[in-house]
Amino acid sequence: MTTNLALGTDHAGFPLAVELRLWLNEQNCNINDLGAFEFDSSDDYPDFAKLVGENVSSGVSNKGLIVCGSGVGACIAANKVLGVRAGICHDVYSAHQGVEHDDMNVLCLGARIIGIEVAKEIISAFLIASFSGEDRHQRRLQKLLAIESQSLNRDNEIG
Repeated sequence: MTTNLALGTDHAGFPLAVELRLWLNEQNCNINDLGAFEFDSSDDYPDFAKLVGENVSSGVSNKGLIVCGSGVGACIAANKVLGVRAGICHDVYSAHQGVEHDDMNVLCLGARIIGIEVAKEIISAFLIASFSGEDRHQRRLQKLLAIESQSLNRDNEIG
């Protein structure tokens, strides 16, 4: 399956994302580039996390990558989008295990935490991984989806 990757970055992740864009193009990855397209010290990670999350949630892209300073804020923001299962990964094991066991569909990286070579290894592991579908992983995923559904229903009752 070809990976369509939604990519977003804020100012803190921008320098790393510039390098990653070039590398991802060399990997023949289909990139849905959602910005930032220029350095703007006043931009905000939630804006890009929302764009990436919605792109993945809608099915336009099957995986997403968000680069910010630490990865934390982007991960929190992306997980607010229905259907997104974002994780911060600064190691290869977590990047593939998050997909294989938890069906993680958005990878968040901290540009102030890791460099380009480690980022490439992590992204590669994330992109080639697929959800195992094993009974225990499927059971856990269904529980996650139930939590998401309950929250959605509660929000609809309140709103």
